[in-house]
Amino acid sequence: MPGPEPGTSLWRDAWLRLRKNHMAVAGFIVLAVLSLACLIGPHCTPYSYEEQNLKLGAVGPNAQHWLGTDSLGRDQLTRLLSGGRISLLVGLCATTVALLIGVPYGAVAGYFGGKLDALMMRVVDILYALPFTIFVILLMVLAKDVGDFIQAWLVKHAGVKEDLAGRWNLLLLFAAIGVVEWLTMARIVRGQVQSLRKVEFIEAAQALGLRRRRIILRHMVPNVLGPVIVYATLLVPAVMLLEAFLSFLGLGVQPPMSSWGSMIKDGAEKMEEYPWLLLAPGLALAATLFCLNWLGDGLRDALDVRASKD
Repeated sequence: MPGPEPGTSLWRDAWLRLRKNHMAVAGFIVLAVLSLACLIGPHCTPYSYEEQNLKLGAVGPNAQHWLGTDSLGRDQLTRLLSGGRISLLVGLCATTVALLIGVPYGAVAGYFGGKLDALMMRVVDILYALPFTIFVILLMVLAKDVGDFIQAWLVKHAGVKEDLAGRWNLLLLFAAIGVVEWLTMARIVRGQVQSLRKVEFIEAAQALGLRRRRIILRHMVPNVLGPVIVYATLLVPAVMLLEAFLSFLGLGVQPPMSSWGSMIKDGAEKMEEYPWLLLAPGLALAATLFCLNWLGDGLRDALDVRASKD
């Protein structure tokens, strides 16, 4: 007599469905290759991202410089890989900030409901009503001023090297973008938590007298991770585009550091004379955004609880 069939988990079923989505798998592989190249690539090239050769100037792709050089004689391949680090790091860190704010905010509003929920959601509605682009630009201008002040203070009073102090601008960029990207995350989590409030295992936890904080952190949040993960994969490209937009306006990553957005800005100014300055970072950013969207779509389908099992 055959024994019982072995059990399986929802996460295993989701992984099996994700593997069948060839576009999502291809996107994940390309993202992994790009991330690995940006991580170890700058250490393998014979040039530094800030190394200038004014005598060389801007030259097209050749055997020594595979992607050519810019008007200051800096190797474009090295700058592309170094800029990829910053663009990917901005996307991941700013998305993490949005998660750290949006998930607890939405979980508390959805669990307690009533007047507290109404008050918290009205705050979100007010923030939604603000001109998003202008609000981000104002935050970045303020962040830049704060970063310059911190940099000057550290150099003068703490003896910190100037290149290390300048990284404060980058940290403030992460925070400024993440602070304005949590609103939709909070709404998604709130809706999911509201649908879980009357589920049997939550009522059982309440009947056992568990603290509300434990119910939210140990029972509510883990059960909304599916939609959160999906939205996070779609938020990363949105953050990267926002960083590219800010860098295009000169409010993002500051020289000599570079990102794909700042490289696109430099290339757009000289695209008629030196088209390779625009093509490489533009293609890298476009490929990353496409892959992240494919992966997000694949995760959305794989984590759909209404999907049929094979």
